[in-house]
Amino acid sequence: MSGMKIEMPEPNGGDETDFEAILDPRVQESIGRSLKAHYDDLINAPIPDKFLVLLAQLEAKESRSSAEEASDERP
Repeated sequence: MSGMKIEMPEPNGGDETDFEAILDPRVQESIGRSLKAHYDDLINAPIPDKFLVLLAQLEAKESRSSAEEASDERP
């Protein structure tokens, strides 16, 4: 990869797998723009119907549970 520089550790200077990859700033910007675009797509995507149904079921169950607890606390 032409936009990446890898610096290897000094001999006996640490773990053999230690290295630092330095990306060209233009490559970093490109990756950042791409990640942001993907994130924005995910955030703006509609919530699947299956999740909406599950959330509604959970809310209904919590409401019933809260109502039962409230009625149990009354004398």
